[in-house]
Amino acid sequence: MKVLGIIPARGGSKAIPRKNLVFLGGKPLLAWTCESATQSNLDRVIVSTDDHEIAELASSHGVEVPFLRPSELSGDLSLTIDAVLHAMRNINEGFDAVMVLQPTSPFRTTQDINECISLLEESKADSVISVVDVGGHHPARMKYLNQGLLVDPPFVESRENQPRQELQPMYIRNGAVYLTRTETLQQGSFKGSRSAAHIMPVDRSINIDEPFDLIVAEAVLGHQ
Repeated sequence: MKVLGIIPARGGSKAIPRKNLVFLGGKPLLAWTCESATQSNLDRVIVSTDDHEIAELASSHGVEVPFLRPSELSGDLSLTIDAVLHAMRNINEGFDAVMVLQPTSPFRTTQDINECISLLEESKADSVISVVDVGGHHPARMKYLNQGLLVDPPFVESRENQPRQELQPMYIRNGAVYLTRTETLQQGSFKGSRSAAHIMPVDRSINIDEPFDLIVAEAVLGHQ
């Protein structure tokens, strides 16, 4: 199986200005993903960006930047899948699958990447998506609000204050890995109809979205 790795890294961001270039553990956030990707079994790795500084940083970490992404695909409301399809059209090398590696997941490892590739090769799934256990935030324990009053959802826990260990485990996408067969992407979907799960632990599932996430990530690094 021939797999293309795409790291989407636009220049703009709101909550954390220039987020992909902010430092974590002494190096730019983007560098974490560049390093894990270039050491993996991906056949080719590129960065899709609209930003010259990001392009230079990616190149300095051994990742190709074969084109600059157009501005219409780089805004706050732009969809990642549109940037991925744009990259696929520009590369046009007949890859069997594409792995999207967001720089906001710095603790995803080379092993995570390789295990996802192996899982897609061995399965009949359309995709492999990384997930993490929801832990204490299980949907069965959540509530709606109606005029300030708590309302149980239809999938509420079977009894009040039911221990989490008794609830059926549930998982949420952690944003670290999206590996999708090319034909599924061309249909406009990262997931397809059959998606296999790559389960990751909480400490490797940190997603840098808000300034507080950087504080948590630095704390995790300090305890390793």
